[in-house]
Amino acid sequence: MTGVIVFVIASAFVALGMNATEIIGARALQGVGAAMILPSSLSIINAVFIGKSRAVAFAVWGGTIGGMAALGPVVGGWLTTYATWNWAFLINVPIGIIVLIGVLMSVPETKDLFARKGFDLEGTLLITLGLAGIVFAMIEGQRYGWVQPVNIFKVGSMEWPLENLSVVFVVGLLGLLALIALFVVEKKKAAAGKIVILDLRLFKIRTFGFGNAVALVVSLGEFGLLFAIPLFLQATRGYNALQTGVILLALAAGSFFASGMGAPLAQRMGPVRVLQLGMLLEAVGIFGLGFVLSTEITGWGMAPWLFIYGMGVGFATAQLTGVILSEVPVADSGQASAVQSTSRQVGAAIGTAIIGTTLIIGLGNVAVQLTERGVPAAEAQQISDAVAGSAGQAIPALASMPNGAVLMEGASAGFASAITLVAWVAGIFVLLGFITSLTLPKNAARVESEGYQPAKAE
Repeated sequence: MTGVIVFVIASAFVALGMNATEIIGARALQGVGAAMILPSSLSIINAVFIGKSRAVAFAVWGGTIGGMAALGPVVGGWLTTYATWNWAFLINVPIGIIVLIGVLMSVPETKDLFARKGFDLEGTLLITLGLAGIVFAMIEGQRYGWVQPVNIFKVGSMEWPLENLSVVFVVGLLGLLALIALFVVEKKKAAAGKIVILDLRLFKIRTFGFGNAVALVVSLGEFGLLFAIPLFLQATRGYNALQTGVILLALAAGSFFASGMGAPLAQRMGPVRVLQLGMLLEAVGIFGLGFVLSTEITGWGMAPWLFIYGMGVGFATAQLTGVILSEVPVADSGQASAVQSTSRQVGAAIGTAIIGTTLIIGLGNVAVQLTERGVPAAEAQQISDAVAGSAGQAIPALASMPNGAVLMEGASAGFASAITLVAWVAGIFVLLGFITSLTLPKNAARVESEGYQPAKAE
């Protein structure tokens, strides 16, 4: 409940923000609330449901997560198109109130009354600094330089003081050192019987350890393409936010469809096999999109591949969560849920950074496309730089320039080439996730109808 309250308040702050600093700060607070919600919801499912009902619950949870990832842009696009962007955040307030009422009325309390009280301050600080540093480095490396500075880093009026060493290298290195320190500190504290934020002994559970590895790897490519497709459609096809969101509904439909099939299939095939089927379907959908995306693509041309992609997400998300938590003691469900959620979020953040970098690199082909159409090399390079710097959003403005039709045609063709490269990279990451899943025991997390007894961590 605390997470929902924080998220709702932060959403209101974002909508009412008067400048970039206020909006960014409120978005960070939103992240804090979301970080409370997802692990808690999984922990409750793991503690409340047993047997076949647990498989069904995880399937519904996974289908909802996958479907909402696609449905969100539709609602946000509609509000942005017909109201203002503020309503894309204010809508969270009434939804949050409904959720709170529902939780109070129907969700039982699952806290362990005999659990030790305490807070791991050192672990919290180290894991926050470590993950923030690594993610910052991956996202901003292209902009500010991996080792040597290529742009000036500023926070307000303060500039990065080192001329020969990039802020990305320093922050990334500090993040890595913080994570190393985290493992050392947490191991010592656990051995001494103290409260820890990350119990490394959980990783001795094969399904938990390897399952988190799968979650991290597959998240690198799972949703990265959803970041690039809207940019492509709006820049080259002239779609607005609502039209783009409607196209992505096919993914939501596939995810919801798969969520209804996931639990019965898991009973027959085993959750790991359904998980692997889901990742293969994701890869097929992503590679299919890579083949068909072009400057003439329509929503109908994308829909079948998005539906297959969504089915894969619906199968994989729920089953992977169930596999990761299957042998975790109920008393450790909260911590284990937080770890798997963090694995996904870190993978998604790094994956988005990699996809973004791939897109920028691919947009370098814009210059080639323009020169092939007779545009002078210097002008072609200037336009290519503008297109890459705006992630393609400068393309519509080319129509107002002399010879605008040719410029738009060449730039759009270059973007189509870049989005194809993005699809291949995203698909390869999902396939790597599938390969990683082969380390999971074939019959892991087979949930029988008579009940489920979690194994004890050593």
